[in-house]
Amino acid sequence: MSVAPARPVPTVDPDLAATLRRLKLGQLIDTLPERLALAKTHKLSHAEFLQVLLFDEVTRRDTTSASRRAQTAGLDPAMLLERWDPTANVTFDRHVFDELCSLRFVEAAQNAIVMGPVGVGKTFLATALGHIAVRRKRSVHFERADHLFKRLRVARLDNSLDVEIRKLLRVDVLIIDDFALSGLDQAGTSDFYETVVERHQRSTTIVTSNRDPVEWLALMTDPLLAQSAVDRLKSAAYELVVDGESYRDRQKPRITNVG
Repeated sequence: MSVAPARPVPTVDPDLAATLRRLKLGQLIDTLPERLALAKTHKLSHAEFLQVLLFDEVTRRDTTSASRRAQTAGLDPAMLLERWDPTANVTFDRHVFDELCSLRFVEAAQNAIVMGPVGVGKTFLATALGHIAVRRKRSVHFERADHLFKRLRVARLDNSLDVEIRKLLRVDVLIIDDFALSGLDQAGTSDFYETVVERHQRSTTIVTSNRDPVEWLALMTDPLLAQSAVDRLKSAAYELVVDGESYRDRQKPRITNVG
């Protein structure tokens, strides 16, 4: 049986390619031959063909913009919701997480506390929420708690603390990872209090922790500031408890037997 020869893919006219580059649409050149073939096969009108091309460009720009903003936010690019392994032996309330993924809690300036033992995927889930927020054009900042309070301590020494605190207050979604692994001194407790109180009912804070919020109080130097901050954070927070086997084990490199 004879096989029909493959239809040649159209080439891009050099003058057209130069024009696209001048209009800052050079990325279209890579996919234009396939789109031309598609237009011919499906007999697309000029308007339909233009719509396909422009949709490609909008999608590319949105993806590139989201990737840049996620990088600026400090989000791990691998911790996307679509990359979560649903077969992992990890349990959490799916209804609560689905509600968080809707971002209605961000629109309402509410918070989320993600709790559970070491390694079950708390950081992954919180980061995935950050990526969703970035894709919806929300400003996000992710930082591990020990790095955050160390950075603020240094800022206090060079008189830039107010500037750094204002940056934390401006973002729509602040993610503090691994909070309360260790104690906070007076300065750290004060910075936590100011950040939580100023963001209360104005913007969203997501905290991941191995400890229940009740245990946080004993780890902060000033009981009154600690109680005030934790009460505000909890009063407007969804609580997501994650449990199960270590999710990190699924991220280990594997040796694949060949042949």
